[in-house]
This record gives sequence, structure tokens and C-alpha cells, in this order.
Amino acid sequence: MTIAADETRTSDLYLRRVQEVLSVAAREESGAIRRAAETVADVFQRDGILYVFGSGHSHVFAEEAFYRAGGSARISPILQDDYMLHVSAQRSTELERQAGHADDILAHYPIRPGVDAMLVVSNSGSNALPIEVAGAAKRLDLPVIAITSVAYARSTAGSGPRLHDVADIVLDNHCPPGDALVPIAPGLPKAGPGSSAVGIALLNAVIVQAMALQAASGVDPDIYLSAGMPGALDHNSALADRFRSRIPHI
Repeated sequence: MTIAADETRTSDLYLRRVQEVLSVAAREESGAIRRAAETVADVFQRDGILYVFGSGHSHVFAEEAFYRAGGSARISPILQDDYMLHVSAQRSTELERQAGHADDILAHYPIRPGVDAMLVVSNSGSNALPIEVAGAAKRLDLPVIAITSVAYARSTAGSGPRLHDVADIVLDNHCPPGDALVPIAPGLPKAGPGSSAVGIALLNAVIVQAMALQAASGVDPDIYLSAGMPGALDHNSALADRFRSRIPHI
């Protein structure tokens, strides 16, 4: 197969588009990042936990933040098999569009009303499950942070609120409706999703800023070390033991 010169540069175009979207999100969402970080820092200061939820591909945000080198030990992922991809990708897609699952999912976690916080991720911002999780968290008096594409949410059909309407603080990833960033060839759908790369950068920006705020107030934040670093085994084991009863997946 002969590959045209322009086609070999599609990867460069994709990387440029990710950089462009991330640059816009970093600039436009700086205020929301600051507010989210202040909220998370307050939760950490009162001995709280930040819960992270996403269904389908968005569950990777919960895994990214959990037990992470350079990340906070005060983060609990919400990971229920049926709503992830490894059991059945099609089934998880069906379930995230159905109403009535949020309370059962959250019942698996020792959430403390008025103490903890919830971060919900949904790129489209229109599926029933993440919206219901956000609403359930608010009923528990948890501050709710969302990572979503507002443009995508506004482009979707159907009635009712979108995730950005429910959350207290919204981090817009500024990805286009449909998520894909680059054209491949005439007549083909665009390819190259951007929401994970941009959204995970926003997620980590909030977490590191929250921990920096703790440090500035004179409190040492609870940070996991990479397993290959000196002293990491004892350090991480001590943190895991502290939070094991509050974070089921440890």
C-alpha cells in the first residue's frame, strides 16, 4: 500500500489539535480550576475524600486519580464492573443511558454527607447515569465538580438538565461534539478523541493545586510515591493502611 505524504502527517495534526484544545481549556478554565482546587483542598483539610466517577470510557478518570504516583491518597474511584468497559462495552453504554442506577452504585461507598466531595466525568454531559450520580451527591450535601464538554452537551437531543447544569463547578474540556479531532479522508468520520487527554490534564491540575493549597496552609498533603522511588513501599503502605476502611478499592 502506498501512503501519500499528507497522510503520514495526520499524527502530527492530531497532536497539534490536542495541544490547541488543551491550551484553550487551560486558559478558559483557569478560574474553574482554582475554585475546584479550593473546594477539594477544603475537603482534604476536614479529613474528607474526593470520589471520582465516570461510566464507559470516562471511568479511566477514576482509575487515573486512584493510588497514583504523585497523586493524592484521599481519592476514591467509583468502579462498578457493569458500568465499565471490560465486562461488556455495549452493555456499559446502554446502562449509562438508563435512569435509576445512581443510588445503588453509591451505596457501595462510605460517603460522608457534608464532608466528602464528588467529581463526575461525562464528555457528552447528557447521559442519565452521570447526571444522576451528580444529583445524588448533591442530595448528600457533597460539592460536585464536573469535567465535560459543554458544546457537546448543548448539541445533544432530548430534554432535561445536562451535567454542567447540575454540577457546582464545571471544567469544560472544550472538545467538539463527537470528540474526534482530525479528518482522515473524505467521506470518513473524523478520528482522534481528545476528551481523555485534555480532561485528565484538568483533573490532575485540580488535584495538584489542591495539595499545594494544603502545603501552603502548613499541612502536609497525603501523596503517593512511585513504587520505584526510595522508601516508596513503606510510605505507600502506611497511606493505604490509613485509608483502607474508607476507600474500598485499596
